[in-house]
Amino acid sequence: MRHVDFSPLYRSTVGFDRLFSMMDSLTQPENNGQTYPPYNIERTGEDAYRITMAVAGFDDKELSIEAHRNVLTVKGEKTDQTEGEGSEVLYRGIAARAFERRFQLADHVDVVGAALKNGLLHIDLKRNIPEEMKPRKIDIGVVGQKAKQIEGKATN
Repeated sequence: MRHVDFSPLYRSTVGFDRLFSMMDSLTQPENNGQTYPPYNIERTGEDAYRITMAVAGFDDKELSIEAHRNVLTVKGEKTDQTEGEGSEVLYRGIAARAFERRFQLADHVDVVGAALKNGLLHIDLKRNIPEEMKPRKIDIGVVGQKAKQIEGKATN
């Protein structure tokens, strides 16, 4: 895989530092090949989102969710699995490996809650834009009906 150096672009752009660092982090080897566990991201409302992860075989005590500085981290770690007395596993198709999945959250997105149901972990997100950052409509008023003269003398 090719490595792209974005450092020359840092000098000529202002305010795009976060964009370039996100693009640079996509090329890091820790993100390549990360496919477990599978997940969906869906929009459930105008400002509401849901991440659904397939975590079959994990209990709620074996999962942890942490949100810190626009990064949502979901970790799963299996406790010791003790097979039944005298049983032997002939084929293991259900993954029981530990995982750590990170999601980059946009500004002003908060985790509202999480629920584990039927082997699916649902994480609900809500975008809360502060009032001072929301667009507002500015009314245009008419000062006077007569046009203002800028230069020259008025003709009679």
